[in-house]
Amino acid sequence: MDDKTEKLNLKREVGLVGAISLIAGTMIGSGIFMSPQTVLFTIGSPGASLVVWACCGLLVIMASFCYAELGTVIRESGGEYIYILKTSGPVVAFMLIFSSVLFVRPAGVAGISLSFAQYVVAPFYTDCPPPVLLVKCVAAISILVLATVNCLNVRFSMSIQVFFMVAKVLALAVIIIGGLVMIIRGHTENFENSFENTNLGINPIGIAFYQGLWSYDGWNNLNYVTEELKRPEVNLPRAVVIAISLVTGLYLLVNVSYLTVMTPKELMSSSAVAVTWGNKVLGSWGWIMSVAAALSAFGSLNGTFFSGGRVCFVAAREGHLPDILAMAHVRRLTPSPALIFTTVVSLLVLIPGDFQNIVNFFSFTAWFFYGITLSGLVYLKIKKPELPRPYKVPIIIPILVIIVAIFLVLAPIIDNPQIEYLYVSLFILSGAIVYIPFIHYKLCPGLLTKLTVFLQLFLEVAPAEKNL
Repeated sequence: MDDKTEKLNLKREVGLVGAISLIAGTMIGSGIFMSPQTVLFTIGSPGASLVVWACCGLLVIMASFCYAELGTVIRESGGEYIYILKTSGPVVAFMLIFSSVLFVRPAGVAGISLSFAQYVVAPFYTDCPPPVLLVKCVAAISILVLATVNCLNVRFSMSIQVFFMVAKVLALAVIIIGGLVMIIRGHTENFENSFENTNLGINPIGIAFYQGLWSYDGWNNLNYVTEELKRPEVNLPRAVVIAISLVTGLYLLVNVSYLTVMTPKELMSSSAVAVTWGNKVLGSWGWIMSVAAALSAFGSLNGTFFSGGRVCFVAAREGHLPDILAMAHVRRLTPSPALIFTTVVSLLVLIPGDFQNIVNFFSFTAWFFYGITLSGLVYLKIKKPELPRPYKVPIIIPILVIIVAIFLVLAPIIDNPQIEYLYVSLFILSGAIVYIPFIHYKLCPGLLTKLTVFLQLFLEVAPAEKNL
C-alpha cells in the first residue's frame, strides 16, 4: 500500500447556521412543552417558576462558555468524555462513557421519544389519557426512523435539523404572540401576588431545576461534533452565544404566555401544556399546537441522535468500547455501528421508562459529570496556562458552575433521600469495576475480533481517523 491511500475521516460539513440549529434545535425539544407544569408544581408560585427558568438559562450560558473554551483547547469530538479523558484520566472517562452509553444518552432519547408520541396521539384521545402501549409503540417507531436517516447521510440529517428548528421557533412565536395579545387586553390577574406559596426547601428547588434544565439539555451538543464543524475556533463560541441566548429568551416569554392564558391551577393539572394553551386561545385550531409540539420533539430527537452516536464513536476510537463502534460507513461516512448500538439501548430503556423519573435521573447523572468536566477546565487553567486558547473565560465562571453542579447533585439526596439515587450512583461507580478486567487487562479479546470482522463486512464499515 502506498502513502497516497485516502484516509477515512468524518467530513467538516457543519457551518454556523447548522451549528446554531444543532444547539437550539436540540434544546427546544419536548421540555418546554412538558416541563412548565412540573416546575410550577414543585416551586409553588408563578413568579418563582419564572426565576427558575431564568436561572437555568443563566447557568447554561455560563457552562457553555466554559465548554467553548474546552472545545477550542481540546479540538476533538466527544464532549465531556474526551475532556475528562485528557484531564481526569481513563478510569473516570470510562465511568462516564459506561453510564452515558448504557443510560444517560438512551434515557434522553427515550424521554424525548415518549413526549413526541404523547403529542402525536393526543388529538385522538381528547377525553381520556392514551393507552401506554400505543404511546410506547409510536415512540419506538420514531426512534427507528431517525436511526435510519442518521445512518444514511450527515447532510440530510442536518437539513432535517434546520427544518424542524424553524418549525419550533414558529410554534413558540405563536404562543408568545398569543400571550402578548392577552396581556395587552389586560389579562394580568395571574401575576398578582406572583410569589405567594413559594416552596423554599432544598429539594423543591433542586427538582424544579432538574425539570427546567431538562428543557435546556442539548446546550453542549456542538462539543460532541467539533471535528465536523467548519472553523471550530470561530464558530463554536459564536454558535453557543447566539443559540443559548435565543432559547433562554424564548423560554421566558413562552412561560409568561402560559401563565397569562392559564391560571397556575390549570397549568399544573395539564398533561400537555401547549395543547391546553392551544384549546383556550386558538379554539378549534388547538390541534395545531399538538402537531407543533410533536414536530419539536422529533427535531430534538434527531439532534440527540446525531451527537449521541458520535460519543460512542469517539470512546471506541480511544479503546474504551469495542472497535466496531469506532468505524464509519465506507461510502456514506456516517458512524453507523455506533448509531445502531445507541438505537438498540434506547429501545430497551423505553420499555420500562416513565417520563418524570427518566428526567430526574438523567439530570442527576448529567450534572455529576458536568461538574467533573468543568473541574478539568479549572485544572487546565491553573496547571497548563501555556496551551493555545483562541477563546478564554474568567476562572470564576467554571468555579461558580461547579458549585451549582454540586448543589444540584446533592440537593435531592440530602433533603429527600430516595433509593433510586443510590442505584444510579452505584451504576456510575460500577463503571470502574468493569474497567479493570475488560479495558485495563483486555480480557476476552479473541471473541470480539471475530465478531468485529463479521460486523465490519456485514455493515460495510472501516476504522476512521481523527479529524483535527
